[in-house]
Amino acid sequence: MTYSIVARDPATGEFGVGVASRFFAVGALVPNIRPNAAVATQAFVNPLWGVEGAERIAAGEAPEAVRADLVARDAGAPQRQWHAIDAAGRIAAHTGAECIDWAGHLAGENVSVAGNMLAGPGVIAAALAAWQAAPELPMADRLLAAMLAAEGAGGDKRGRQSAAIRIHDGEVYPRLDLRVDDHARPLEELERLLAVARERFTLFSARMGRAAAFSGETDRRPLDAAIAALEAEREAMGVPSRSHAADPD
Repeated sequence: MTYSIVARDPATGEFGVGVASRFFAVGALVPNIRPNAAVATQAFVNPLWGVEGAERIAAGEAPEAVRADLVARDAGAPQRQWHAIDAAGRIAAHTGAECIDWAGHLAGENVSVAGNMLAGPGVIAAALAAWQAAPELPMADRLLAAMLAAEGAGGDKRGRQSAAIRIHDGEVYPRLDLRVDDHARPLEELERLLAVARERFTLFSARMGRAAAFSGETDRRPLDAAIAALEAEREAMGVPSRSHAADPD
């Protein structure tokens, strides 16, 4: 009922998960990321595969060893799908034999794609090809491009409802966490949210406290200046804000 992409950018240290589904609030359960591990758990989902898997891989266990242990312990393993990547780029994946067709997974360098209840194998093949074709894009745009390609190849055979992108850049909290929980065109809405995030939020999140710099940036003047510069640039180009926010009456 879902297709997802799990990826790592060795140049930036970012880990990301992108997911779309004909299932409500898919972003609440599928993505699990730690500073040096990313996991997606889906199909007849067991959230513990995601939480425990990400914790153990982040602590240094090999993804394949974690996968084998989760499969061995879970009586529902034939109905589960799971894939993961660690800080060394090692990938492990599981598609249970009872996952609903079409179901499967593929991997490339620093990226894994997987899906179930799909229109066919071309869905994840298209996602992988789109990711590999765009190494110059920022992580969020690259994940979105992969999901759009998957949708173009048929996506979830039942239709569309929700989508999400989550990205960490070395911290325990996400640098970006966007969710569309219930929408007729979730990927279009996800693209809008990404544009809105870049109007202010991503400028702010880049300045938040970090493990190596607990206070982050405490002088808000550079942030205000950066936001104002972006607003002026949009105005000069005639590009309105894409936010739905309303000012007080």
